[in-house]
Amino acid sequence: MIFLEKYNHIKNIRFPLFKKTIEISIKRKHKVIVETGTSRGKKKFFFFKKFNWKDGMSTIIFSEYAKFANGKLHSCDLSKENIKNATDFTKEFSNNVQFYVEDSVVFLKNFNQKIDLLYLDSFDGHNVELASKHQLKEAEMAINKLNDDAIVLLDDKGAKTLYSTDYFIKNGFKILAESNNQLLLSKSL
Repeated sequence: MIFLEKYNHIKNIRFPLFKKTIEISIKRKHKVIVETGTSRGKKKFFFFKKFNWKDGMSTIIFSEYAKFANGKLHSCDLSKENIKNATDFTKEFSNNVQFYVEDSVVFLKNFNQKIDLLYLDSFDGHNVELASKHQLKEAEMAINKLNDDAIVLLDDKGAKTLYSTDYFIKNGFKILAESNNQLLLSKSL
């Protein structure tokens, strides 16, 4: 797990819960990771792309974990540019990552594998109501595809999680941990 510490950047306010998520995934031998909303990074000087630590850089963290666990990260985003940036950032883990340019609800509906780790972070949370309804639809599409020991990490707590948190709890999930920005849930403790 030494690889994880390089993501412990002062601007990565999501790191503590990402670390806990990966620690649990290692213990549970998780291999199938699904992420909605790909890390987009940011452009600097018109062409040079760099990490955007404020976004947490989940795609890079999960792709390196996928390599470590001999698993696969499936990352979905509507934006071709976001996918291109994430592909560049995760080049060294390309054998363990598959990207999809698709609406996340459609992607989750059609995903045909059991999911060990689900990370929901699509749809910008500027409109809390719309973003929360979207995340609820993602949860509804994914819930029957989750393994019994799966964990779910919800991003942008309060801006996207108004309905999904209750939905997961009503379906037997418990909150394992939370931060100002994220919620981590699982059926098994």
